[in-house]
Amino acid sequence: MGPKKDLKKAPTKVELPSKKAVAAKKAALKGTRRVERKFRSDTTFHRPKTLRLPRVPKYPRRSVPKVPSLDHYTVLRFPLNTESSMKKIEENNTLGFICDVRANKRQIKEAVK
Repeated sequence: MGPKKDLKKAPTKVELPSKKAVAAKKAALKGTRRVERKFRSDTTFHRPKTLRLPRVPKYPRRSVPKVPSLDHYTVLRFPLNTESSMKKIEENNTLGFICDVRANKRQIKEAVK
């Protein structure tokens, strides 16, 4: 066995990690985003309103378009020709018609025109 080597050496300069490296290590371990909790003052949860697109059908659902049931010919059914209505026709120059029950004033007016 030869002479023992000196285990104690002169202290070497220990390099401290840079600030960027410490920040990168911290970001990798913890993450960079901070999520703050939303303060909810209401006890009920309402679903958020999202985008609702209009329907774009590939083909029409009914083959023939629906024809309105109350046209000019079904609104006015027939003229009224009782004694009192004939008297009105002669004296007041007015006509009386029996109309469909579902027709309103505007539809009757258009049908008479």
